[in-house]
Amino acid sequence: MIALRVVLPFLAGYFLSYVYRAVNAVLAPLLVGEFGISAQQLGFLTGVYFFSFGLFQIPLGVLLDRFGPRRVNAFLLVLAAAGALAFSKSTSFEHLVLARALIGLGVSACLMATIQAFILWFPPARMSTMIALAYSMGGLGAITASAPLELALRAFSWREIFAFLAALTLLLSAVFALLVPEHAADRKPGGLREQLQGLAAIARDGAFWRVAVAIGTTQCAVVSLFTLWITIWLRDVAGYDRAAAAQGLAVAAVALIAGYFFFGRLADLRARRGRSQLPLFVGGVLAALGFLALLALGVTQAAVLLWAGFVFCGTGATLGHSILTRRYPRDMAGRLNTCINTFTFFGIFAGQWITGAILNLWPATATGYDARGYAWALGTLWTVQAAGLAWLWAGRKRFATP
Repeated sequence: MIALRVVLPFLAGYFLSYVYRAVNAVLAPLLVGEFGISAQQLGFLTGVYFFSFGLFQIPLGVLLDRFGPRRVNAFLLVLAAAGALAFSKSTSFEHLVLARALIGLGVSACLMATIQAFILWFPPARMSTMIALAYSMGGLGAITASAPLELALRAFSWREIFAFLAALTLLLSAVFALLVPEHAADRKPGGLREQLQGLAAIARDGAFWRVAVAIGTTQCAVVSLFTLWITIWLRDVAGYDRAAAAQGLAVAAVALIAGYFFFGRLADLRARRGRSQLPLFVGGVLAALGFLALLALGVTQAAVLLWAGFVFCGTGATLGHSILTRRYPRDMAGRLNTCINTFTFFGIFAGQWITGAILNLWPATATGYDARGYAWALGTLWTVQAAGLAWLWAGRKRFATP
């Protein structure tokens, strides 16, 4: 019964949020053609979702710990539905930006509310697997926003698709409001002063800063590329058409799901044996850096497999949530995870915008962007990701216990 009334609605929320997150990877050529936007504008438009998402994370953590994941999700999803409807009716680039920012704000609780609900309803020994399950639903959303979306665009306009997403989002909000049960702990919030003291404790934790920065710099590369630039790279560098690029994104999305479960299960196994999960985090990000280096050098042979390997290994960074959650009491789960997420989403926003800005330094080609720009853009993201990992590893003695 918990699966039906708790797990499935929260997973559905994160699924929808990831559809919104990744949809521009396929819609980009249509939006560029209709609104005449540049690569930098495209990066900003796609990234503004992550900016508004990240901007709200710290106040969101206070709201989650004070009012519980069910009520917060129910309210915010109404805003997401309004944003999706506004996006479907946009007539200018500025309208698109404002609508996508509202969508980002509206779905900003979907992942963190899911993680907090799982922390409340399930034992700590299952947490890495449950978090992996949540992230995997995001991967399913990414699959939906790839080849299936490309097929849907043959029958419906992008505006009709967004109107449909708005209706689904509003329906899910009603499910949270009317059907999802409260957990007893949701009704025992601490005072505002106590919650702010908890935020101050997180800010003083050196281990938090090292993990959060490493997650942010990794997602600056992995998610920013996955949710926008992979399909465009496949078109401009590897010569794929829109349908083939969408299929390539679907393969990468399957790798995303597999990576979440792979690292989640291994992390739970190590935790049960009293061993640190940090080596899994570091090993996954190191392997992702290897794949990204090949892509930055312009290797196009087996390009989809290289991108899939990059995404698969990059999911190891999500273990940061599990690593840090074990350092704090359950009643701080909302604040802790939203603080981590602030770094994640500002990193993704920066990665998407910077990539577009670098591509803009070269004149556009007849079909897209100059292939030379991608080497510099991917190289920049590689450097950022490597720097974050190096700083985490330099402070590894802070993680002597799991």
